[in-house]
Amino acid sequence: MRVPFTAIPTILTDIASGLHVSISNLGILTSLPLLMFALFSSLAPAWAAKIGLEKLLALSLFVLLLGSLVRIISLPALYLGTLLVGFAIAMINVLLPSLVSHYFPQKVGFYTALYLTVMGLTTALGSSLAVPIVNASSWQIFILLLSGLIGLATLVWLPNTRHNHRFAQAQTNGVATSLWRNKAALVFLVFGGLQSLLYYTLMAWLPTIAQTAGLSQVEAGLIAGAFSFISIPVSMVTPSLIARLNQKGRIAFMTAVAGLSVLGLVGLLLPSAKFNFWLVISLLLGLSTSVLFPYMMLSFSLKTSNSQATARLSGMVQSGGYCIAATGPALLGYSFSAFHSWAVLVIVLLLATLLMTLAIFAIEKHDTIL
Repeated sequence: MRVPFTAIPTILTDIASGLHVSISNLGILTSLPLLMFALFSSLAPAWAAKIGLEKLLALSLFVLLLGSLVRIISLPALYLGTLLVGFAIAMINVLLPSLVSHYFPQKVGFYTALYLTVMGLTTALGSSLAVPIVNASSWQIFILLLSGLIGLATLVWLPNTRHNHRFAQAQTNGVATSLWRNKAALVFLVFGGLQSLLYYTLMAWLPTIAQTAGLSQVEAGLIAGAFSFISIPVSMVTPSLIARLNQKGRIAFMTAVAGLSVLGLVGLLLPSAKFNFWLVISLLLGLSTSVLFPYMMLSFSLKTSNSQATARLSGMVQSGGYCIAATGPALLGYSFSAFHSWAVLVIVLLLATLLMTLAIFAIEKHDTIL
């Protein structure tokens, strides 16, 4: 779900060289999937109602395979393939919580932790292995290997289409009508957008902020690696832990997590060029953002009454949330050029963290949102 596009930034220079274009022409590749997430996430539940959850997942995997493969043909095909990859991932991203809710209602925490952990592991492995594989062969071979893994996943999934089920269309229409009038759902959307804004902005700019403070490029790379790798162990335990907590426990736990974000962000404002200091900052921010995403994915199941409602809430929150998140990295990164300081970016992220924490309190007031 992540590797087909998260592994690409590490080999952009190789792709640019292979296609004989400037690397600036490929900068949009990291934004296109987010754009597709924002545009199509809300459509997944309605399509699942018509096609069926299992069959729509199978179709999404076929589109993911096609999009991945065509990227090696040419520059226009690279853009087209990336759009198809983003579209397919948007579908899968929305439907997986619904799938877990439908088949494993008593083990939502365990199976959410399972797929988030596997997603984190493969993301880390993909990014780590991309450069060595490309150096030993070519960027086209690397993408073909990724496509082979997608093809394998598709074959493994296909037998499940025999158990295809659809949401009741009449109920779907009723839910769709009321969803945007549901204040708790709108608050959830704000939370989803702010947690994504925090994660993607830090992922994009943390290494640059570290270098501006005086760290070397190698040290900044290690800082970025620590920020990403901490998500693997965190995603293994967070869903199961949160699933066991009651409402007051979840509020206390998530407030503490938001506090880690605040500590890390305040640390960004302190003048220091010491690697160990930045490593601690990176781990604090990586730890907190690594909890926020599993909390959101798990809450889609915990705060809904059935798998249909899970898909609806997931689609709405992720569609609107990625619209919010997509604006963050570009606009906040531009603030450095305007003010010659990262303070504005950090202050905006601190305010976003405060609003996100208030949204958590509002979400947890409700046993069931939908």
